[in-house]
Amino acid sequence: MEKDEWVTGQMQLAVDGAVFEMQLTVQANPVKPQRMLPIFQQITDLYVEFGTAAARREGREISCKKGCGACCRHFVAVSEIEAYDIAAIVERMPEPQRGAIRERFRKALAHFVENGWLEKFENCAEYENAETLKVLSDYFKEGVPCPFLVEESCSIHEERPLTCREYLVTSPAENCAAPTRENIDLVRLPVRPMGNILALGQQKPINGLNVVPLIASLKFAETKPNDFPEKTGEQWMTEFLQSVTKGEISRAPKA
Repeated sequence: MEKDEWVTGQMQLAVDGAVFEMQLTVQANPVKPQRMLPIFQQITDLYVEFGTAAARREGREISCKKGCGACCRHFVAVSEIEAYDIAAIVERMPEPQRGAIRERFRKALAHFVENGWLEKFENCAEYENAETLKVLSDYFKEGVPCPFLVEESCSIHEERPLTCREYLVTSPAENCAAPTRENIDLVRLPVRPMGNILALGQQKPINGLNVVPLIASLKFAETKPNDFPEKTGEQWMTEFLQSVTKGEISRAPKA
């Protein structure tokens, strides 16, 4: 493997009139898109911070705390990029942790194959919105925890998927055990980059929703070749930001 070369630059994000400045260091050499995930996660965290601050200005406090793992039994959608990254995270784990996590993934996926849920999910393109929502809520009713959940806390919190980063509530934590539209107050974010990652990182249609269930990430990475092209970090960032802003991005003139 060739040694990475890096380039550093300043980036400004304008959110509802506020301007945030970040210094980003990305690969100057061509890389697969999952190598860019730490940057995409950093930008997602920025939008989450903005949404959290706005909620607090309205007198609402975030209910999510370490040890509150009810949401870790929801269906978690990940992009193809993240599925490959999740497989790599597991592969880097030392034994016996790696073996234990892989077994959790195997059992969780087998459960949803055996009860017919996975087949319903893969046919979501044929459903009306209400039926799709029912399929996704049926996942939660099974009470199957995320394979990374340990003592009701995320064991890969720093590397958790974008969907998880974007999900914060201000309603009472106990409501998350039996969530409804009426008793859950989500933190509003100006942008949810998960959708942009889906657009950026899709090699081919994979199911009705074009996402990978987190519990299927290892299987996906094992059976689907990673055919993503390699591009420089600047190229990936440009595509991502154009997707976020839905248009052109401004570049500072070179000195």
